[in-house]
Amino acid sequence: ALHRIKFSVGRDQSCKVQQWNTDEPIPREDLLKGISGARGLLCLLSDKIDKKVLDAAGSNLKVISTLSVGVDHLDLVEIKKRGIRVGYTPDVLTDATAELAVALLLTTCRRLPEAIGEVKNGGWTSWKPLWLCGYGLTNSTVGIIGLGRIGQAIARRLKPFGVQRFLYTGRQPKPEEAAEFQAEFVPIHQLAAESDFVVVTCALTSETKGLCNKDFFQKMKNTAVFINISRGDVVNQEDLYQALLNNQIGAAGLDVTTPEPLPTSHPLLSLKNCVILPHVGSATHGTRNTMSVIAANNLLAGLKDEPMPSEFKL
Repeated sequence: ALHRIKFSVGRDQSCKVQQWNTDEPIPREDLLKGISGARGLLCLLSDKIDKKVLDAAGSNLKVISTLSVGVDHLDLVEIKKRGIRVGYTPDVLTDATAELAVALLLTTCRRLPEAIGEVKNGGWTSWKPLWLCGYGLTNSTVGIIGLGRIGQAIARRLKPFGVQRFLYTGRQPKPEEAAEFQAEFVPIHQLAAESDFVVVTCALTSETKGLCNKDFFQKMKNTAVFINISRGDVVNQEDLYQALLNNQIGAAGLDVTTPEPLPTSHPLLSLKNCVILPHVGSATHGTRNTMSVIAANNLLAGLKDEPMPSEFKL
């Protein structure tokens, strides 16, 4: 896999590459040491690229390419000040992430981890009328926080399940995009109160950090299912834990947490009504391979002062 790659370019346009050749995150001190003098950097969402890293790189750094659609790990203000270009990988991971969101929603609402556990531990004794009953999508209301590319792709996949009504919230209405699902733009408190399923797909910004908190969960139905595939910091996890523990909401499915990885001692992992995945939204072979190619081409284009396949405009 291409990642944490430091690039410098010779006069003949050849690249000298310094690579952190393991899937484990590069230690901070190694990143600070290794980036010195680089003209380009290919990083992952687990690599925090802040002022200290940029200072360590020096004035030669002209392009950063991230193997992600999210850019919350990049200090965009500082990067813009220095005139550094940024490449990212939108669109290509939309379908894979939407598929995972639907899988996580169904896994959570139909209590599949519990059911599998009962089969393995001998809890399956006979058929019982109400044993392991969950919640279905037919005639339900689904609320989507952030009707962007991924939010739309999720709605498109959920619609054939017989969802009766789609709600969405965000910075502004998107009537053209919403028309496909007859989705209604509503305030976030209304979305929380009226949705049977809440799916969080918004970007992490200063406005969305901690958006789903105690007040939000208190407004939700006590049978509602909460799904987060965006970023962990959009959710106040202590408030979510209390909401699940006290049955203020029915269940939660998370593909993202704070921190990542989540410590095995974290209280959320003790709850049967909480399903947690290790941030695998885009984890298909095809998607990750395509992301890698785009990220590499973004970097090379930036080094040659050419248009990038996918540039994040600052």
